[in-house]
Amino acid sequence: MKLHYRTLGEGPPVIILHGIFGTSDNWQTFGKQLATDYQVFLIDQRNHGLSPHSNTFDYPAMAEDLHEFIQQHQLESPIILGHSMGGKAAMFYATTHPNEFDKLIVVDIAPRSYPVHHQHILSAMSGVDLASASSRRDIEDQLKPHLPDFGVRQFIMKNLKREDNNSFSWKLNLSAIQDNIENVGVAVDTAAPVEKTVLFVRGEKSDYIRPEDEALIQQIFPQASVITIENAGHWVHAEQPEALYKALMKFLG
Repeated sequence: MKLHYRTLGEGPPVIILHGIFGTSDNWQTFGKQLATDYQVFLIDQRNHGLSPHSNTFDYPAMAEDLHEFIQQHQLESPIILGHSMGGKAAMFYATTHPNEFDKLIVVDIAPRSYPVHHQHILSAMSGVDLASASSRRDIEDQLKPHLPDFGVRQFIMKNLKREDNNSFSWKLNLSAIQDNIENVGVAVDTAAPVEKTVLFVRGEKSDYIRPEDEALIQQIFPQASVITIENAGHWVHAEQPEALYKALMKFLG
């Protein structure tokens, strides 16, 4: 699958993978910081943003998309950064192509399995009557009773696009994500540990990476280290971008 992407800066390659319901835009501001030292590739993963849609939506497919992207662009030993679902996709890639990258950075996700917990967002998006909406405000008013958090609503509404006839549609493949949402929570499983340098970054206020997850992290990634960004929840790059940037620069040397 030929993924949509944007490129920033010059230097050693860094690939950034967004999370569920996200797009490459979510990491553009942070990517500009990294672009002072690196060539940053911001990718829309399958069924998200401007990348192609497919009924297949699981980590093996996303890992293969990443492999194809690296091959297509002839990237030598890229650094791979993934947040949440993007972190899982990056881990799957690392276990299947352990010699094709330099370093791995996983932001606020562990290799373990997670229960499905996005149904309320999927339900809210599915319940929007896009045909009757004449403005983004109309859509926000429909989402508000189901997604009372302003930040979550704004994040989800970044998936809206205007069609040529001035109607609205969702950029992401909502039906494929709904049909395969269980796949987003599956665990990383590998017979052989990945002997590359890996950094796991957790938000202090997030429970996505728990202390008890560190044994599994070390089992799969023996050279991994885990750091905590203070005063950050799951959206570390949005909530504490400077602290995350400093931590990554220290890790990357």
